Amino acid sequence: MTNGDVAPVLVTGSTGRVGRMVVDELLGAGVPVRALARSSAEARLPPPVEVVAGDFEAPASLDAALRGVGSVFFVWTLPFTAAAAVVDRLARHRARVVFLSAPHRTPHPFFSQPNPMARLHADLERLMADAGLTTTVLRPGMLDSNALSWWAPTIRRGDPVRWPYAAAATAPLDDRDLAAVAARALLEESHAGGDYVLTGPDQLSQEDQVRIIGSAIGRNVRFEDITPEEFRRETADTWPAPVVDMLLGAWGATLGRPAYLTSTVLEVLGTPARTFREWATDHASAFA
Repeated sequence: MTNGDVAPVLVTGSTGRVGRMVVDELLGAGVPVRALARSSAEARLPPPVEVVAGDFEAPASLDAALRGVGSVFFVWTLPFTAAAAVVDRLARHRARVVFLSAPHRTPHPFFSQPNPMARLHADLERLMADAGLTTTVLRPGMLDSNALSWWAPTIRRGDPVRWPYAAAATAPLDDRDLAAVAARALLEESHAGGDYVLTGPDQLSQEDQVRIIGSAIGRNVRFEDITPEEFRRETADTWPAPVVDMLLGAWGATLGRPAYLTSTVLEVLGTPARTFREWATDHASAFA
């Protein structure tokens, strides 16, 4: 089968951290990829990708991107106000949607803390269900790559990592595994209707993760456990308060409990999820 025989896959959020990896996974599978971007000139995607200008805040502009696609990787980063019109556009084109959501329905205190992001994703899922869209919902937990924005600058300076809830246990997921599962769901109709909670394979405390990064770069990285109040003060100028509240609530709720683990990556891909140690080794240069 040639590319001309295959309907293109539309990737929204194609220049973001996960969306860009989804693009690469699809290209590696030999599938024609169409990317939605506000400005096609600024997308900077490889030449095989068809970049189409469109904006969720102007839903009619999505028609050109949606025309003739087989499936859509759907990432939402805006307030809810524009969502109904965008979902209506998806439904008109009868696209099969793989939605990057959150594990807000997962029965574990780390994931079930009420917060604005969870409510937004839940509302979007209801909209898509009411519109009759065929969806696959992906619910990743913590991502390995959070460590890049959280800890890499501090570790590169040689400073200790000052962070709250040292013992809070999660099962961080490699972004590459998330992208691979997304690509599989976009290409295989057998995943239509699926609802997948995705985690990494290991339960690790936050202090464990910092220790593993130190091992990957051959340096002892100290972890200083600070109070939630100290964390709020130290992030006040750089982090949105709702994000801080969401994280502190989740970390605090999981203290003393094992992390929530799933085998979804293995079940979908047929290969085990990558460990945090593998991720840290592959990204050691970002921390050195």
